[in-house]
Amino acid sequence: MMNLDLTGKRALVAGSTQGIGKAIAMQLARQGAEIILIARNEEKLIQVKNELPTPASQEHHYIVADFSFPPQLKVLIEDWLELNGNIQILVNNTGGPAGGPITEAKEEEFIKAFNNHLICNHILAKALIPGMKEAKFGRIINIISTSVKQPLAGLGVSNTIRGAVANWAKTMANELGQFNITVNNVLPGATNTVRLKSIIENKAAKTGKTVEEISQQMANAVPMKRVAQPEEIANAAAFLASPAASYINGINLPVDGGRTGCL
Repeated sequence: MMNLDLTGKRALVAGSTQGIGKAIAMQLARQGAEIILIARNEEKLIQVKNELPTPASQEHHYIVADFSFPPQLKVLIEDWLELNGNIQILVNNTGGPAGGPITEAKEEEFIKAFNNHLICNHILAKALIPGMKEAKFGRIINIISTSVKQPLAGLGVSNTIRGAVANWAKTMANELGQFNITVNNVLPGATNTVRLKSIIENKAAKTGKTVEEISQQMANAVPMKRVAQPEEIANAAAFLASPAASYINGINLPVDGGRTGCL
C-alpha cells in the first residue's frame, strides 16, 4: 500500500498564509505532519494555524519572518531549531517578482529576487539538513514555475531567478541523495491565487481587454482549458514529501494541465 503518512514528521512551509503555500500546509497537516508556518504577517499566520487539521493530535506552530532580510531569517530559524528540535520537511515557497520585460528590469530587482528566493531557500535548507541527516529522512520541495523549462513572456526577472533556484536544487539533490534526503521542484502553471489575479488585472490594464477576456485567454492556453486550483499543486508537493516518493529525487515536476510545450 502506498504510504502517504507523515505522522511524527515536521514540515516547515514558507509563504503559507495564502495560495499555494497555505494549501500545501493544509494537505501536509491532513497527512499527519506537524506544521511550522513561516511568513511575515503574524495575524494571518495565527489565522491559518488555527485552521490547520490535527488528525494525529499534532501541535502546529508559526515563525514570523520577512524574506527581504535574509540575515534575520537565519537567526530566527536557528533559534527556533535550538528551542524546538529538528524539522524533516522543507517547502520553499515565495511570491514571485514583479513582471515586465527583462530589458527594462533594474539591477536591484534581480538582487532582491535572488535574496528572496535562492538565498533564503539556502538559509533554510542549510539549517534543516543536519536534522534531516540525523533522522535519515528529509524532503526539500521548492515551489518554482514552469518557466524553468520554458521562459514566460513578460516575466524577465522571475525567469532568471527561478532558473537559478532549479539548478541550485538539482545540485543539492545530487549531494544529499545518499542521506535519504530528496530535493525536488514543483512547477505550477497558472494557478488561481492572489498573484494570478494581480497578473491578470495588470495585463487587462495594459491591453485594454477585460479581466474576463484575459482570464479566458490564460485558460485557453492550457490543454485542460482551465487554470489550476492551489489544492492541485499542494497534492503534488504532498506526495513528494511522503515516504511513497522515496526514490524520486532531483526532478522538475510541472503541474500545469499540460501547458508547457517541451518534454
